[in-house]
Amino acid sequence: MTPSTPTTAAGSPASAPVLSYAPVALKVPGRPVDLHVRVTAPASGTELPVILLSHGHGPSNHLSSLHGYAPLADRWAAQGFVVVQPTHLSSRTLSRLVADAPGAPFFWRSRAEDMTHVLDRFDAIEAAVPLLAGRVDRTRIAVAGHSLGGHTAGLLLGARNADEATGEVVDLLESRITAGVLLAAPGRGGDVLNGPMAEAISFVHSSDFSTMTTPALVVVGDKDDARHFTDAGPDWHTDPYALAPGPKTLLTLFGAEHGLGGIAGYDAAETTDENPALVAALGRLVPAYLRSRFDPADNSWRTASEALTTGPDAVGRVESK
Repeated sequence: MTPSTPTTAAGSPASAPVLSYAPVALKVPGRPVDLHVRVTAPASGTELPVILLSHGHGPSNHLSSLHGYAPLADRWAAQGFVVVQPTHLSSRTLSRLVADAPGAPFFWRSRAEDMTHVLDRFDAIEAAVPLLAGRVDRTRIAVAGHSLGGHTAGLLLGARNADEATGEVVDLLESRITAGVLLAAPGRGGDVLNGPMAEAISFVHSSDFSTMTTPALVVVGDKDDARHFTDAGPDWHTDPYALAPGPKTLLTLFGAEHGLGGIAGYDAAETTDENPALVAALGRLVPAYLRSRFDPADNSWRTASEALTTGPDAVGRVESK
């Protein structure tokens, strides 16, 4: 494990060097394969809060795994967070191994359960990662997720889905997680889920955000038009904000499509809206939001959001309830 120095959109060094270590293999009874995670953390500092980062599904072989989302993990770690990234069973890196496993291909329930397994085994993670033990504040834990990972984060924050086989309403709320960030997450189901690929994510039809009570930042792109799922337009991705009880904050990024400027990987070819400035903004805004949620006396969110969402160079707009 060697330190790396992430850069800002302008190429200048970010605030601190970070350490990245992978894989940490966690044995989970009944899981078809071990749960592998990557841990990215500041090279120095103590009492570090935690972000559990859930990858999306996506077309790439490796971005949908612990190998993806470096543009966010690097920046968030440089801002003083320990970022833990599991490889969910839905990852293309595991498709041949788990193709016939219950829950395939999206494993929506297992994905959320992975995060609970990570928290249950955090002693083993701290012991496995060099220079990490004793530096983590486990009272300050957040979850973040992009796309399908946003759905995963929502479940951990209290949203519910019905099991397609039994009709059982599944409650996967994780009480150890006290704040969350949903990045371009799916919206509601029902009649609005009417695109040609809607049946592929049939589990979304039963999504219920009314029980998602944990504070969260919902991030959407105003050009994220998921016509393959719905004709509701970019507003579909705002449903986790609009349909959930407060406290919630909505950050709408100007000009952003589903990749939110390129968060899934550095120079990823499938990014249709490459914008390093947006990625850098999320690198600052998400840690600021979480710090202010963990400590109401912390004004990081107000400072960062005012700097980045006001004036002629604003990257987006913010509203709260």
